Amino acid sequence: MGPIGVFDSGFGGLSILREIRRVLPQYDYLFLGDNARAPYGTRSFQLVYEFTLEAVKHFFDQGCSLVILACNTASAKALRSIQQRDLPVIDPTRRVLGVIRPTVEAVGEISQSGHVGVFGTPGTIASGSYNIEIAKLHPQFKVSGHACPMWVPLVENCESEGEGADYFVKKDINALLAMDGDIDTVILGCTHYPLLLNKVKQFMPQGINVVSQGDIVARSLADYLQRHPEIEARCSKGGTCHYTTTDDAEKFSAMASVFVNEDVKAQKIKL
Repeated sequence: MGPIGVFDSGFGGLSILREIRRVLPQYDYLFLGDNARAPYGTRSFQLVYEFTLEAVKHFFDQGCSLVILACNTASAKALRSIQQRDLPVIDPTRRVLGVIRPTVEAVGEISQSGHVGVFGTPGTIASGSYNIEIAKLHPQFKVSGHACPMWVPLVENCESEGEGADYFVKKDINALLAMDGDIDTVILGCTHYPLLLNKVKQFMPQGINVVSQGDIVARSLADYLQRHPEIEARCSKGGTCHYTTTDDAEKFSAMASVFVNEDVKAQKIKL
C-alpha cells in the first residue's frame, strides 16, 4: 500500500489536489511539482513525455500504485504514451490517469449548444487533445481552443486579482468568443486557471458556463476507485499529504500555501 501520487509541472495541480482531498480526505497523498523544469506548456512533446515519465517512475519508487497527472500539458503530451507503451513494461498493475478525459465527459452534460471553448497553455492547445477527446465522446460538438500564455505567469506572480489580469483575461475571452459566437461552455484547460476564475466570470458574458477542473477530477477519481477495488485496496488511508518539489522548497511552500489554503512544508527532491 502507498499514497496516491499527484503530479504537475508546477503549482497548478495543487488546485486539483485540494479538491481531491476535499472529496476523498481518507487517503494519503504525495504531490510532486517539477518546478525546476516548469513551465511544460511551451516544451516539445518528446521532452514533456520524458519529464513526465521520470516523475511517474519516481512515484512508483515511493510506493504509489495510482498516479494522477494533474497537469493538462502532461495529460495532453505524455499520458497516452505512458499508458500504452510504458506501463505494460514497468508494472501493468499500476495506473496513471489524467485530467482531460474526466473534463470532457462532464462537458457533454453541461453544453446545450454543442459549441465548446477551451483556454489552455500553448502546448495543450497545440496538441489538440481536447478536440480529439471531445470528438470521441461528442462527435457533433464544435471545439474552439485559444492559448493564454500570460495566465500562468499572472497566477505565479500573485497578480491574479490585479489590473494586468483584467487586461489579459478580457483580451483572451474576446479572442475565444470571436472564433465562435455560439460557444455556451468554456473549459479552463490548465490547473492554474481556477485562481483566475473570479476574473473570468467577471468578463465572461452571461449565459456561458465556465468549467473548472478540480471538482470534476475529484468526483471522477472517487468513481474510479469505486469501480476498481483492486487499485483502491492498494491506496493507503492515513489522511496525510506530503509535498515535494524539484526546486527550492521554501519558495514552493510559500506559493503552494496560496493554492491549497493551508500551511505547506515541502521537501526538495531530485528526479
